[in-house]
Amino acid sequence: MTQEEIYMARCIKLARQGKCGATPNPMVGAVIVCNGKIIGEGYHCKCGEAHAEVNAINSVKDKSRLKQSTIYVSLEPCSHYGKTPPCADLIIKKGIPKVVIGCIDPFAQVSGRGIKKLQDAGIEVVVGVLEQECKELNKRFVTFHSRKRPYIILKWAESADGFIDLTRTSGNPVVLSSTLTSMLVHKRRAEVDAVIVGTRTALLDNPRLNVRNWYGKDPLRVVIDRTLKIPESYHLLDNNICTWVITEKDHANYTQTHYKKLPFTDDLLPQLLTELHRNNIQSILVEGGSKLLQSFINKGLWDEAFTEKAQILLAKGVKAPIISGKEYFIETHFNTPIWHYFNENKSSDKE
Repeated sequence: MTQEEIYMARCIKLARQGKCGATPNPMVGAVIVCNGKIIGEGYHCKCGEAHAEVNAINSVKDKSRLKQSTIYVSLEPCSHYGKTPPCADLIIKKGIPKVVIGCIDPFAQVSGRGIKKLQDAGIEVVVGVLEQECKELNKRFVTFHSRKRPYIILKWAESADGFIDLTRTSGNPVVLSSTLTSMLVHKRRAEVDAVIVGTRTALLDNPRLNVRNWYGKDPLRVVIDRTLKIPESYHLLDNNICTWVITEKDHANYTQTHYKKLPFTDDLLPQLLTELHRNNIQSILVEGGSKLLQSFINKGLWDEAFTEKAQILLAKGVKAPIISGKEYFIETHFNTPIWHYFNENKSSDKE
């Protein structure tokens, strides 16, 4: 790696520390280098608070050294007033003569404008160092702004012979996850903005869909319930966590439970994604059941999928969703294989 790439890799590592707090803002890391030594570092910790560049500049003890320094930042510095002032203005004010940027910000209010503002002030700007890695870091943010929909993650556990549950009308589901992989599910919930299930899953499992076995915020809960079959005594309707019920029926809203009326046509999922995008939901985790997961797959409306392969055989029951023709690799968590799929063919997804 070149020296610039080494410093940018450090920016990426710092940025990841904001994974659970930065959203809906992107994860960003910044490193300030003077005479070959790092004199300041920072990352965006939480939405509404100081950005990475601000934290990095504030960490420098001798501010006079900034005029001889280079600041590396994984994403283009902002140029507009949001919840905080523009970072580009601060860089100019501090007299930092060179800025190295990982990738351009896809957000329309920033895209290219931060770079132009820096260049107009006479600052040397280098763009594209570890560009793909920096885009990958904020793939959810990039998808949200470029595809005008949330980043979609699918998740399910299946038996060794391809079933996700026994056929049933009541009773507890077959346990296919271990205690430790269940913790991993809660970790993923903490890292997304919303989690979605269908009516059957809600009725049979009565899930809470909150974060219990990991640290982090509860996601928005979304349940698709066309004719309002779910009893109000169920966890999803407990009015404790912000919840959307997607239905075709009229129903009064409560403090935390909102009934969203949508036409249940063939384009229900695109409509739902548009509604989520309009409400600034950048990422969703689809937890089931099989019919809902397959609907997302068939329409090409997914970006990643995590499939836990249990060692038990069921021989019959509810068939697991099928993903084919996609690239994937295998991860192992706690001695349990988890297949990690990426959708590289989004032809049915509108640009």
